[in-house]
Amino acid sequence: MHIGQAFRMAAKSILGNKMRALLTMLGIIIGVTAVISLVSLGQGATKSVTDSVAALGTSSLTVNISGRGSTTTIDYKEAAEFAELEGVEDSAPANRQNGTVKFGTTSVDVSVLGVTPDYTSAQDYQVSAGRFVSQIDLDFYQRIAVLGSSTAEELFGAENAVGQRILINGIRYKVVGLLASKGSSLSGSNDDIVMIPITNSERLFKSKGVSTVYIKVEDGADMDAVTLELENALYKKFRGNEDAYNVFNQADVLETFSSISDTLSIALGGIAGISLLVGGIGIMNIMLVSVTERTREIGIRKAIGAKKKDIMIQFLIESVALSGLGGLLGVGFGVGIALIVSKTTTLGVELSYPIMGLAFGFSVFIGIVFGMFPANKAANLKPIDALRFE
Repeated sequence: MHIGQAFRMAAKSILGNKMRALLTMLGIIIGVTAVISLVSLGQGATKSVTDSVAALGTSSLTVNISGRGSTTTIDYKEAAEFAELEGVEDSAPANRQNGTVKFGTTSVDVSVLGVTPDYTSAQDYQVSAGRFVSQIDLDFYQRIAVLGSSTAEELFGAENAVGQRILINGIRYKVVGLLASKGSSLSGSNDDIVMIPITNSERLFKSKGVSTVYIKVEDGADMDAVTLELENALYKKFRGNEDAYNVFNQADVLETFSSISDTLSIALGGIAGISLLVGGIGIMNIMLVSVTERTREIGIRKAIGAKKKDIMIQFLIESVALSGLGGLLGVGFGVGIALIVSKTTTLGVELSYPIMGLAFGFSVFIGIVFGMFPANKAANLKPIDALRFE
């Protein structure tokens, strides 16, 4: 018997029992749909968080200062000296406060950062117009401001903001620069901000000392060694008070989260894969019923010369056709559900063609494995017994 003929007979059998075929494929459809939709959503969430962490810089460290007293704070000049440590490229102390920025009748509540000239390098910001904070601004407590792209758009629209005067908590400042858009990170929007000299920030908000120090590590430097050296310097500065500071490594967070998300994706795929096994059992059950129903047909075919392998191929192709068609429908439903969820919610989706191929391939494999027993049973029927079957 030709393979083409076997496919035609399989198609005829499936189309002759459409409802039964659909119910048989349902387990495979649900399994593949679950695998693709869950893994796509899981990978989308992973990519979103990974991008946010990567935006902070995987070759950077963040020192958070939690102290308030004179012996548990550090001024910006001392923090800037961390740049002299081996392996450190830049050290950018900063203070973050909430403030109200006003231009004309428009006002917005944004984060106001007190920074030093090294902040753009340490945090990978780019100036799109004008200039950034300079050392002379720090030395003379200049009332100048650099606006994030979103803040500039909210206050000035399409108008050029450089050279304009704004009010920060009622104090007049001159806009000297605009930052290029950077998007969002785990700490929130990087564009809804205003940056001013850190010395002026201390005066404006009546807050002495640095709250955060951003450390940019040199390319090729050992992150662990730099972290240890930085912790030793902080330990000496705060006289052994380890509660006054902590060092945050973005690379460790990214690695930990990637490990967790990979494990979660495997778990989700495994749970959804159970549906595929259930679907395979359903296919085997229906194929066994089909063998029983077509016993006389098998006997007639064997009586006129059909070989054992011909009967086996016929039923195996029918089983694979059911599982393969169920797999294709499952891929379509899975992609559709993932896209609908991404359109109607804030969840991201990352469609993976290898996962689609794997899910479809596994559904076909399920058809082969669970179709083997019914096909073998049909092929082993003796012609005389089959013809006598009622």
